Amino acid sequence: MSARPLLYDIFSGAGGAAKGYQKAGFRVVGVDNRPQPRYIGDGFIQMDAFEFLERLANKEFEEPDAIHASPPCRFASRATAWRGKRENHPNLLTPTQQALHTLGLPYVLENVQDARRLLRKPRLLCGTMFGLNLQSHRYFEMNFPLRIYMPCKHSPQNVSRDHGGKYPESVLRDALECHWMNVHEAREAVPPAYTEFIGKQLLAHIRAR
Repeated sequence: MSARPLLYDIFSGAGGAAKGYQKAGFRVVGVDNRPQPRYIGDGFIQMDAFEFLERLANKEFEEPDAIHASPPCRFASRATAWRGKRENHPNLLTPTQQALHTLGLPYVLENVQDARRLLRKPRLLCGTMFGLNLQSHRYFEMNFPLRIYMPCKHSPQNVSRDHGGKYPESVLRDALECHWMNVHEAREAVPPAYTEFIGKQLLAHIRAR
């Protein structure tokens, strides 16, 4: 294994998850179907996620040590329910889950609270667990052990994604610690603190194999 094991960041956006995995010690290559000029990872491939996963299974790309995937959550997002219809958005989580299981590599699959029923033994992380002024629950499925030893500690002062216009979107971006993003990218982002925490345990798991 190289000094910096390779992790593919599928549905990468601007790289909130990527930043955390980099801090944990990974070399991170993002995959997204849209250009991501502010992507903060070590490399970027513009490609449909399912095409990429199929070609990866066919050995057309460098085999990674692990994969992180954050399929768009609009089919389960509370924000979608407030502003429109969830049924207008496809469930990309389930086919992503199936593709990851087929590959058989160490993986992390992330999504929002109302999608947790589709995840296998999901684990909850919140910004308040890491000392951030951020109440943001995200759920993670993984195929390796994850030890969580800190509780949520919410307070009325916490910044949240459903702030209802109480403060500018830049306040949320700063609470997420995604300062390199614009506010629209940050709203979709996984806070780097979450994936740094996961990534350190993932790295230990890979090196112990």
